[in-house]
Order: sequence, then structure tokens, then C-alpha cells
Amino acid sequence: MTVMAPRLFMIHGSHPCITVELALQRKGIEHRSVELLPPFHAPVARLLFGVRTVPAIRLDSGEKITGSRAILRKLDELQPDPPLLPADAEQRARVLTAEQWGDETFQPVARTILWPALSQRADAIPSYQRGSRLPGLPAPVIKLLAPGITATEQKLNSTDFATAQQAVRDLPAQLDHIDQLIADGVLGGDEPNAADLQIAPTLRLLMTIGDVRPLIEGRPCAAWARKVAPEPAGAVPPGVYAST
Repeated sequence: MTVMAPRLFMIHGSHPCITVELALQRKGIEHRSVELLPPFHAPVARLLFGVRTVPAIRLDSGEKITGSRAILRKLDELQPDPPLLPADAEQRARVLTAEQWGDETFQPVARTILWPALSQRADAIPSYQRGSRLPGLPAPVIKLLAPGITATEQKLNSTDFATAQQAVRDLPAQLDHIDQLIADGVLGGDEPNAADLQIAPTLRLLMTIGDVRPLIEGRPCAAWARKVAPEPAGAVPPGVYAST
């Protein structure tokens, strides 16, 4: 009887998708990745999973799970070792709280800031597709499609340039929170936990934005994020949020 590998439906460079990919790698679970193209991923994901967002995974049993936190819980169930949550009840609760914050509060920040930046610097869009399995579009086509793509993504993510500027101003307080989680031992242990895997990819994506990176560099969370998550493709040159 042939057992099919789980299929991960994802977007290249998506930080929550990287969270799931890191967890699969840590668990040693072989899988197939099905790459979708934003913003066209939304109708495909809704058709297949009933939601417009990825990551989403379909197991060999046919079971479908959506969202990075739900997928990580399922991976711990399927492959308990190594665990993504501590055995100690108190520490486990702290990690779960940090993971929830990373998913619900911090994860959207990267999209809130990135898409308005790309609307101003469409020339940076191809850099985020480096390493993608999907064929790249010629620069003239990207230039033609960029206004529609960035406008759609801003609408899907409830953001615009003013919202992004405020998110940049709010970011230092969130970075303080991450640094405190590291100092408290919730993040940055010998082995990455679910909160590490949830938060680090968001921080790494934010570091690709030229005006945001200086806010992060030199902090404990910068070195920690580099240790946990790979460097993503893409770079937005400085100057978009220079007056923020």
C-alpha cells in the first residue's frame, strides 16, 4: 500500500508557511510542497480548504488542517519527538501564549508594512520570488501587474501606506517584547519551540525592508531570528518610510 506524503499548500517566502516548513524539517516528516501565487492563492485555498489563507496541509489520510498553529499541534500529534512544546506545564503555557501573540498580533505586521512598501517600489517585487518554483514574469509584465497585485494584497490585509507608517512606529515596542521573551527563556532555548518557529520568520521578513531593518539590528532578537529561521528572499531599498 503506497502512503502519500503530506502536501503543504504554501506561498514562496510566506512567513507562516516557513513556520510550518521549519516544523516539518525539525520533525523529519517528508512532504510535498504545492506553491501558490499571491494574490491568486486566495480563491484556490478557499476552493480546496474553505479559507483564503495558507499554510494549509492535506495529510495522506485526507485530513485537512489550515493555519500554522493548528498544523504545528497536528505535527506534534503525528510525530511527538522532538516536541515543539515544553513538557513542563508552566513553561508550556508561556510558550503557547507567546506563540499566540506571534500568530495573531505580530505575524500580520510584516504584511501590513511590506505590501504598501512594494506598492511604492514595484521594482523590488521580483527579488521576493528568488528561489520560487514558479516561473518568473518578465520585468515589463511585473510593472504592468504590480499596481493591481499590491492593491489587492493591501485590501486583503487591511493595510495602506498610512497604516504601514503607524506599524513601523509601533514596531520598537513589539521588538522590546520579543527581546523580553528571549531574556525570560521563553524564546531562544537550546532547541526551537513552537513560539520560536512562529515569531522568527516574521522578524526575518521584516528585516528585508530597508527602513525597518535598522530598528531590528543590534537587538538580541536579530541574532536569535538568524539562528532560528533562514534568510528570506527579497529586499525593499531604504527610503519608502524614511519620513516615518
